[in-house]
Amino acid sequence: MATNCNWGILGTANIARKNWKAMQVAENATLVAVASRDAAKAQAYIDECQAEAPFPKAPEAVGSYDAILARKDIDAVYIPLPTGIRKEWVVKAAKAGKHVLCEKPCGGTAADLREMLDACAANKVQFMDGVMFMHSARLPLLRKVLDDGQSVGDVRRITSQFSFAGPEEFRKGNIRVNPALEPLGALGDLGWYNIRFALWTMKNELPKSVTGRMIAEQAGVPIEFSGELVFANGVTSSFYCSFQTELQEWGHISGTRGGVTLKDFVIPFYGAEVGFEVDNQVFHQKGCTFHFRSHPTRHTVKEYSEAMPEAQEVNMIRTFSNLAKSGTPDPVWGEWAMNTQKVLDACLASARNGGGAVKI
Repeated sequence: MATNCNWGILGTANIARKNWKAMQVAENATLVAVASRDAAKAQAYIDECQAEAPFPKAPEAVGSYDAILARKDIDAVYIPLPTGIRKEWVVKAAKAGKHVLCEKPCGGTAADLREMLDACAANKVQFMDGVMFMHSARLPLLRKVLDDGQSVGDVRRITSQFSFAGPEEFRKGNIRVNPALEPLGALGDLGWYNIRFALWTMKNELPKSVTGRMIAEQAGVPIEFSGELVFANGVTSSFYCSFQTELQEWGHISGTRGGVTLKDFVIPFYGAEVGFEVDNQVFHQKGCTFHFRSHPTRHTVKEYSEAMPEAQEVNMIRTFSNLAKSGTPDPVWGEWAMNTQKVLDACLASARNGGGAVKI
């Protein structure tokens, strides 16, 4: 077991509360400090989180991002800052020798992310994007089912939806519809997961081409978007992401023998297990009798969905902390992020140019 990893958080984003709790639960992580441009805001944030998920020693409030990067007692930083300013702080963190857990979308473009990854490689620090579902025990089980040759057969189609209906105040004031802070909008915030689900199914193979459709935008920010990916072996994948459609986060994989449905592929439903359903449907017709039958099988793993030692966000923090303290960064996590960003960029380029196919 690697020794304890000391963490800092840059910013007081709401999503960081989830990773605060994950750090508190993981046995190899300790949160040392939280930075904000306003130290009082950082302290208020710490007080709120410490009241719910306390560390033995309360993290320290720091009044600037640079100050937290200068600290010698911090090994890794979690950066949930807005996409519009993220590259600057990832690069600075890497140059300061800090391992980087980065919120998604990682960069405004793949070129931005390339600079970030190059800085991390040059300074021998770990980079990982904050896609929690990649760390669930459900995925190895799903891979086993997909690869058994019988349950699904050959994969032919991958589809997914990730959406929520933002209220009026969201559309007026949330940073996710601010073109300076989150120019990728729903495509970056939600579509990143859709694209990653398709790439994971295809074992991180890039599609040969993609198309994108801007269904709705606000001040140039995508708020409803759909995309289509075409892979070299003929597999296709479609996705839909939106700030205007009520909460859905399902994924479906169709094959030559059956299909797999995940109703909660991003954030698992609350409970003690996570899983998916395989259905091998059969249609039989004889004379005037038409039978369409469903033969579902549920596959599960024992994994609490939130704030328990086996939860996916805790596994993410645990895995990252071990890598940070190992002395040997694993580049595969940067490759996952880069391929996701490349597909996202191409989908957006297609949508901005009439929906024509864009080669990867």
